Amino acid sequence: MQSLIGTGVALITPFKDDFTVDVEALRRIVNFSIDGGIEYLVILGTTAENATLTDSEKELVIDIVVDVNAGRLPLVLGVGGNNTLAIVEELKTRDFSAFEAILSVSPYYNKPSQEGIYQHFKAIAEASPVPVILYNVPGRTSSNMLPSTVIRLANDFENVVAIKEAAGDLVQAMQLIKNKPKDFLVISGDDMIALPMVLAGGSGVISVIGQGFPKEFSEMIRLGLNRKVDDAFKLHYLLADCIDMIFEQGNPAGIKEVFKILGISENVLRLPLVCVNESLANRLDIFVKKMVKSS
Repeated sequence: MQSLIGTGVALITPFKDDFTVDVEALRRIVNFSIDGGIEYLVILGTTAENATLTDSEKELVIDIVVDVNAGRLPLVLGVGGNNTLAIVEELKTRDFSAFEAILSVSPYYNKPSQEGIYQHFKAIAEASPVPVILYNVPGRTSSNMLPSTVIRLANDFENVVAIKEAAGDLVQAMQLIKNKPKDFLVISGDDMIALPMVLAGGSGVISVIGQGFPKEFSEMIRLGLNRKVDDAFKLHYLLADCIDMIFEQGNPAGIKEVFKILGISENVLRLPLVCVNESLANRLDIFVKKMVKSS
């Protein structure tokens, strides 16, 4: 899965002021990310607010991104949830011809045991016609997929090819990297520790900030992969304050404010999410305009 090495971005879903999907803004965001040099696109991840999208809106988002991408970059589709049978049914019925892989989040709310998590992904792996990227984000799911469970899945199923590891725990990430099968990819799901994970042997990142600053962030990851450590950390520290800010009041509120400042889309979210407050908006405005001026 060499196509998944480097920087992928978890695309937002832009909305108009009337809360409908802003198709033209989505087109601009896709092109902005591609032109900035990222390696692949992730559609309908949690950053896309897909929990608030109707089935028809999800299909619209998929169709628009596939159309705008026009085969330029690999695409990954978010297919996950806490109803295993429903996910399996989608895997059996959806056309995945446009997609390199699926990204499947560990079940949320149910709080399954490690054996339950294993059985959930076993069913997904057996049903999926494309490779599977596991997604561990205990801050949102309330259960941590332990390295032992990940390694078990990676060894038992050839199409379980990677994990997006977003526990925010560098020690856990290093355990995964140390014990994984040779070709299994450990991908950071945390923008702030993406570079340290790459330098420890990770394969890249599925990023939020990467779609707002695709040139700088993707170059940072490439420098890390090529062991150009000093140059990579210069870019890391250039972006570090903004990484903190875009998550300060929730995701994707922060990155949507960045796109508003850049003039790419409006900062509109669907409840229960709300926009960042005036103080954070002003701090982001100063940062983004400084970045644009210096680029």
